[in-house]
Amino acid sequence: SYMTIHLYFKTKKLIGDAGISFSNAFVASPLCCPSRASILTGKYPHNHHVINNTLEGNCSSKAWQKSEEANTFPALLKANAGYQTFFAGKYLNQYGHSEAGGVEHVPPGWNFWVALEKNSKYYNYTLSVNGKPQKHGADYSKDYLTDVLANMSLDFLQYKSNYQPFFMMVSTPAPHSPWTAAPQYQDSFNSTKAPRDPNFNIHGKDKHWLIRQAKTPMTNSSVQFLDDAFRKRWRTLLSVDDLVEKIVNRLKVRGELDNTYIFFTSDNGYHTGQFSLPLDKRQLYEFDIRVPLMVRGPNIKPNQTSQMLVANVDLGPTILDIAGLDVNKTQMDGMSFLPVMEGKVNSSSWRTDILVEYEGEGSNVSDPACPLLGPGVSECFPDCVCEDSYNNTYACVRTVAPSANLQYCEFDDNEVFVEVYNVTADPFQLTNIAKTIDQEVLEKMNHRLMMLQSCAGQSCRTPGVYDPRYKFDPRQMFTSHSWRLGRLRQKMK
Repeated sequence: SYMTIHLYFKTKKLIGDAGISFSNAFVASPLCCPSRASILTGKYPHNHHVINNTLEGNCSSKAWQKSEEANTFPALLKANAGYQTFFAGKYLNQYGHSEAGGVEHVPPGWNFWVALEKNSKYYNYTLSVNGKPQKHGADYSKDYLTDVLANMSLDFLQYKSNYQPFFMMVSTPAPHSPWTAAPQYQDSFNSTKAPRDPNFNIHGKDKHWLIRQAKTPMTNSSVQFLDDAFRKRWRTLLSVDDLVEKIVNRLKVRGELDNTYIFFTSDNGYHTGQFSLPLDKRQLYEFDIRVPLMVRGPNIKPNQTSQMLVANVDLGPTILDIAGLDVNKTQMDGMSFLPVMEGKVNSSSWRTDILVEYEGEGSNVSDPACPLLGPGVSECFPDCVCEDSYNNTYACVRTVAPSANLQYCEFDDNEVFVEVYNVTADPFQLTNIAKTIDQEVLEKMNHRLMMLQSCAGQSCRTPGVYDPRYKFDPRQMFTSHSWRLGRLRQKMK
């Protein structure tokens, strides 16, 4: 949970306090595979076409490999800037699938490759070590994945060449389910509960139908379940905290720390009880789209906090910028925030909005455990409260500007349901102001959303509605208020 990141011990001290923390960092899509694809490619989902965690949704599919994988930022670092590159951890949820090349497939761009087959585990998993399967069991000292990733990272630092710059991407599944803590941390956080924020266990009565179907108040068993999950997630993070400390200390001992940038972030947020949704991600609200982002490195002054708006599509462009490559020569939608970290930009000249998009998933058949719900929904657990549906498909303009902190979203459903939040006045998004907000703002936002949904590269970086450079021409209004998700749905060539 984003709210409690401040408890985070060593990581915050070693990265955040030693550099810059971003309080407005977001993901382009609140789900593992689309978000990870956005990190790797610097593109919004409508441009990289990874729409969910399935092979059919292009998660690590042959089509993704053919069209996107060779243009990821690590591939560009290796090919165009002479970097030696190392990957360890969870890559994309379907990586290693037999229909997508199995664990023998090593994506271009990586000199050293240690990738988890498929989705998150802590024990009893298979790693692809440079294309060869390495099976692990359930012995803590040899197999606990977070520690294995830490040790393999330290090995890379030990054995890499000292004559080339290096890039490491260490991707721990923790705090993802199944939430298995290391034995020494199994009793930590015993009295911790999920945050009881103002939106905890209340009915989102003015929201999309999927939120309205959540049972309020939640049953005691649901509340116990989500509190337990919250504790378990925190316990898994203690090992991540140790991993960060080990890597930072090793860089220090090697004399490389002051010349190394370290980024710490996540691929999506998470909710535990907000609007009576027991637990998952996939929703458009702050708790699912907002992520921690801390960076330390050369020319980044310590103890900084920035309110400037950044997204995970900016990570690739920023790292390419650090390596001296020109982002404009790539197809990336994001922009480098290196000038922000070096204190060369003020908020009045920085970008004011980003796009968030998600394509919902629903099952074709009824869930046998919840026969009353019928088809079209998914993730209906616990208590048959569904966390997703095929028409939980939305796109949002998330605005953070000196004069506005606003979220505008449209759903691709029969109602073309709209949700709008003034996050300054209503940080917990209790009140959807779509029906009361000024009509002109709605028109501009609708126009801006359609533009962002069809943007590519430079056109994704044009001025937003609250940018002084923004130009609104009502004559350019699209003929209908209809959805432009066709682009997202096009099957990749």
